[in-house]
Amino acid sequence: MSHPIPQHALINRRHALQAGSVGLLGLGMNHVSALQAAPIQSLSGVTGNRAKKIIYIFLSGGLAQQDSFDLKPDAPDDIRGDFKPISTATPGLQICEHLPLLAQRSEKWAVLRSMTHASNEHSAGHHIMLTGHSKLPVGFSAAAPRPTDNPAIAVVANALTTGRNNLPPVAVLPERLVHNSGRVLPGQFAGMMGEAANPWFIEGASFHKTSYGAFPKYAFDHQDRGTDLARSFQAPNLELPHGLAAGRFVDRLKLVQSVTDQKRRLDKSAETELFDQYRQQAISLLTDKTVQHALDVTNADEHIQESYGKNCFGWSLLMARRLVAAGVNMVQVNLGNDEAWDTHGNAFPHLKDKLFPPTDQAVSALLDDLDAAGELDETLIVMAGEFGRTPKITLLPSHYELPGRDHHGALQSVWFAGGGVRGGQALGKSDKHGGFPTDLPKTPEHLAATIYDALGLPATAAWVDGQDRPHLIYHGEPISELF
Repeated sequence: MSHPIPQHALINRRHALQAGSVGLLGLGMNHVSALQAAPIQSLSGVTGNRAKKIIYIFLSGGLAQQDSFDLKPDAPDDIRGDFKPISTATPGLQICEHLPLLAQRSEKWAVLRSMTHASNEHSAGHHIMLTGHSKLPVGFSAAAPRPTDNPAIAVVANALTTGRNNLPPVAVLPERLVHNSGRVLPGQFAGMMGEAANPWFIEGASFHKTSYGAFPKYAFDHQDRGTDLARSFQAPNLELPHGLAAGRFVDRLKLVQSVTDQKRRLDKSAETELFDQYRQQAISLLTDKTVQHALDVTNADEHIQESYGKNCFGWSLLMARRLVAAGVNMVQVNLGNDEAWDTHGNAFPHLKDKLFPPTDQAVSALLDDLDAAGELDETLIVMAGEFGRTPKITLLPSHYELPGRDHHGALQSVWFAGGGVRGGQALGKSDKHGGFPTDLPKTPEHLAATIYDALGLPATAAWVDGQDRPHLIYHGEPISELF
């Protein structure tokens, strides 16, 4: 069952209405551009697992499977790498020695060691893993997002589910994925669904050309050039503008209501209803103390910040955890800015000292937090990148002092927890060098289906474009072996 989205002309008119409502409500805050649209439509289905909410952790740059969740200790030196495996709480399951907290919690998570697709290029890999489409669309460009791109998984979830408590269904944080050249990575946005379908982008991290990772404590530069790595993490400012007292705010709401009433008399189309839903979401974001609490992570209780880590990774996952509790159905967390995990060189010290410690701590704290609250079983957590890394270690001496690994789409390990996932298992297998799957190969289509299924979207779910053409969202089966 599906419902048509507005025609393109109506979307443009709706954008104008939304822009007007922002001004009337006094939403002149620093992150208002993130509130791009209300949901297009709503569907409901019967989930095949126990999840109701999603946290999709994206590791831009690509985590090396041989250095994290699929070590090859018996491989030659130029493949094995510097790290040793350690035992987890699950007999027979081993992971990297620099992920000790996750090792202790292995009964709460599972790893799929056989995710595969055909691209070794960053932009294409982002598009593939963020949209769940292995085949790139006609006209795809690595240089920039295009309106012919496939919609991101987050966009589909935003369009086909309804947020709780008048909140947007989906949020993406703490920043869009932007290359250090300023080039915006494709795959993150609505593409052919139109800009109105984009989710709530929470811009909480300042852009920096050379500073990567969990700043401030774990900031690093891939090439160790000695440049200034200072970056800031800022929760969105959703407070009422200075001087706008409650009375004036009510007056503005009455004015908005008056405009809306006039619009209803002129045009009682679905467009008006969507505007009204958008207005309610905007009001909720301004006035709901739960939302303010969810976003204000840098002022959270000290013990909570210490458990997650007082850094970008910790604050981001704490914000995601609070947002799904507040009523957002799915949060995509870009754990590290664009290509933070792109370890072509200096890979082993940067993974050991800069990337693994804050990731191990923050993800473990997220597991503990959700579990203690009784919410882990209804929250599916997925952690993946755009691809894995080559088995063979390489050195690019003109850029890096120490070796690393190259891009490799043919294999990566994807990590899952919560939502009914049977913990303590490693699904799928790779060859002896960690280059290709040898058992239970899964594609990004299976990953996307797993997320959609967790959101309760039925196999028949589709969105309809401006020419009334339906686009089914399922292009593979959910990974049933996880549950």
